[in-house]
Amino acid sequence: MGQRKKLRALLAGPGLTLMPGAYDALSARIIEAQGFEGIVAGGYAAIGSMLAQPDTGQSNMRDYADHYARICAAVELPVYVDGDTGFGGVNNVRQMVRAFEAAGVAGIFVGDQTFPNRCGYLPGKQVIPPAEMVAKIKAMLDARRDADLVICARTDAASVEGLDAAIGRSQLYMAAGADMAKPMGVDTIEQIRRVIREVPGPHMATISQAAGAGHRDLAELEAAGVAAVTFPSLAMFAAAQAVREAIATLKHDRSLAGLGHKLMALPDYYELVGLNGQLGREASYHRAAEALLRKVRS
Repeated sequence: MGQRKKLRALLAGPGLTLMPGAYDALSARIIEAQGFEGIVAGGYAAIGSMLAQPDTGQSNMRDYADHYARICAAVELPVYVDGDTGFGGVNNVRQMVRAFEAAGVAGIFVGDQTFPNRCGYLPGKQVIPPAEMVAKIKAMLDARRDADLVICARTDAASVEGLDAAIGRSQLYMAAGADMAKPMGVDTIEQIRRVIREVPGPHMATISQAAGAGHRDLAELEAAGVAAVTFPSLAMFAAAQAVREAIATLKHDRSLAGLGHKLMALPDYYELVGLNGQLGREASYHRAAEALLRKVRS
């Protein structure tokens, strides 16, 4: 089964699928090694890792496509990614879908904010007219070559126009043909239950460090009928804290003596990045070359 079919199966299947966020290829490999079934790669983590900046829409489609391609190439899991606002009008959206599809992503979510897009948990957002977003959805559906590529239409209307408006937009976006609609900022269990009742298609919840300290209980989300929950910035915040602690220890102690427990063991790292497999392939190619040379010379 291809990765796009896998993502669709996860969203349609029973139970709650947990999808941690990868900020680069290595973090994606760590997530895979821990046995998760899917990965999200969001703009918040991408901008943080690529530029060390907050997510206020300062990257471009090609940077994202290259970033996502590296993540997809590192794992055998479906990768669900952030398409911001589509990086422009309908023609830009078409180009984005083709580029992200070529990168290997299993699903894309695109929001109805005005350009430049910013993290849904940051202030200062504005939303485009619904008809403009519907046109983008139509362009995305028309552009995808693989019908299994999941197209999600995200709306930030809840924080701008209220929950009723966000639900109305989500219903409209599903009627336009989106595979899933995501009202951003709908985080209380009561709001989530209402969205699940009133908006067709699977519901994907978000638990982000950008939202602050309050987080939903996972069992409660599953009981409400949520199909999947993403943790888009968890790995990046964990890595940032771990690196800061290790570097601070080095600065303070001027020694590596206190860092052993803070570092991944070398054999574990080589296992993670596949060194033995790579060395084995090298040896097999050289053996095959030598065997051919012996055959030709004999």
